[in-house]
Amino acid sequence: MGFPGSGLVGSIALQYMVDQLEFQQIGSMTSKFFPPLAMMNKGVINVPVRIYEKEKLVVIVADIPIHPMICYEVSNGIMDWLMPFNIKEIVTIAGIITNETEKRVFGVATAEQDLPRIQDNTIILPMGSISGIASSLLTECKIRGISAYGLLGETINAPDPRASASTIEVLNKMYDINLDVKPLLEQAEEIEATMLKLAEEVQSQETMPKKENLPMYG
Repeated sequence: MGFPGSGLVGSIALQYMVDQLEFQQIGSMTSKFFPPLAMMNKGVINVPVRIYEKEKLVVIVADIPIHPMICYEVSNGIMDWLMPFNIKEIVTIAGIITNETEKRVFGVATAEQDLPRIQDNTIILPMGSISGIASSLLTECKIRGISAYGLLGETINAPDPRASASTIEVLNKMYDINLDVKPLLEQAEEIEATMLKLAEEVQSQETMPKKENLPMYG
């Protein structure tokens, strides 16, 4: 599962996986509490929260942030829907803002016996807190006794395909997906170049001499 958050790490990673591996959309989620926002792809409107499936994997990916006031209702609704199925485990993907640029992936699990599943491919967080919908989903899984993992890609507070690619590499090892992240990294270079150009334009505008205020005559 991936919802928008820091760096849009989860949303970018899972939408990329869905597109590249050609997952089939099997459902969607909407709510009167969701923000009035609809994304479009090639001129076609997307439902903000979509559910995809391929073989034994199900992906829930969202384009909208979930307000803290309804995180419990959304996570509880998702888990109620999933419970009739034979769920082995759940993974939530999100971003974590640090002062570093290494694009590491930090990991958490809902039970100590589940940590070996991710400890070789992530940095286990010793302590701290997780907020937002990811925390509600992990808490709900713990209460229900379902093995769940949080993959937190190291990011900045801007769209960060590099952090998303790092989390995909962990998914590759967990589920033997073998998804090539090279196109995603190329996309990262394009985004970075665009952001750099915008920053230069803004700086140029800020350093331009201000026009003298001339008197107006009528």
